[in-house]
Amino acid sequence: MLVRKVDEEAAAAKVEKLKSEEEYAQFQYRMYRGLADQGAGPKEEAEKWSAQVKVQEAAVREAEADAKRARLIYESQMNGVNTNVIKAAAELKEEEAAAKQSEATVAGVKAQLELARYYLENITMVAPEDGHIVNLQVVPGMVSGIVRFGAIASFIVDHDRYVLGNFFQEHLKYVKIGQPVEVALNRYPGQIFRGKVESVWWANGEGQLLPSGDLPVFNPGPNAAQTGFAVKIVMENKDQGMFPIGAQGAAAIYTSNGGFAALRRIVIRTYSWLNWLYPLQT
Repeated sequence: MLVRKVDEEAAAAKVEKLKSEEEYAQFQYRMYRGLADQGAGPKEEAEKWSAQVKVQEAAVREAEADAKRARLIYESQMNGVNTNVIKAAAELKEEEAAAKQSEATVAGVKAQLELARYYLENITMVAPEDGHIVNLQVVPGMVSGIVRFGAIASFIVDHDRYVLGNFFQEHLKYVKIGQPVEVALNRYPGQIFRGKVESVWWANGEGQLLPSGDLPVFNPGPNAAQTGFAVKIVMENKDQGMFPIGAQGAAAIYTSNGGFAALRRIVIRTYSWLNWLYPLQT
């Protein structure tokens, strides 16, 4: 009899404890929900506490069922009536069924929360480097499609930019890495930028043949233009914003300090100053 009384009191205390935890979960849900509605907090936190509220509600119902069973067993022993035990067993089965249904609801809410988190992680695009976006073709709320056939934006890295100069093959005979370079950009008439040769790209598309069953044609024709090679030039000026992607101009590589170098310095400065009068097409 004393043991049954202690069981009843323990079950009642457990119910009170779980109710307190449920109230705390509801408070957290209301707080995060309010922050999410104001745009001051993540929605997934509100969803998490919503699921936690469901879990606590199911736990409270289960604890109340245990407390009711302990009370009926204690009363049956006090009164000596076994019908209370039968009634308690029937009510316990009903409440266990309700608790299982609540658990299924909680499991469903958790699955929805995990799916929402998965979608959130996959719609967040992280840039590989510091840079900026151009040609953005989507806006917040727009669905770009499950299967992507084209880019939705172009990403430009803000550092380590360089200039590519296209030179005829015979002009590169004496070009070596580290030689000084002067660059005149059409965007800055009258200005000369200094740099140096970092590398020569000894390859171009004319030397590439795609695998096929057709015999290659080696006669380019009399009017075929000579193709050159690209020289990678790094600039001494570290202000990357001064060299936008696609800017054009002219470059002079100084392989020696003789008379030809002095003449070339005059030519490239003339090119730069003439951009004030007439934009040269290069």
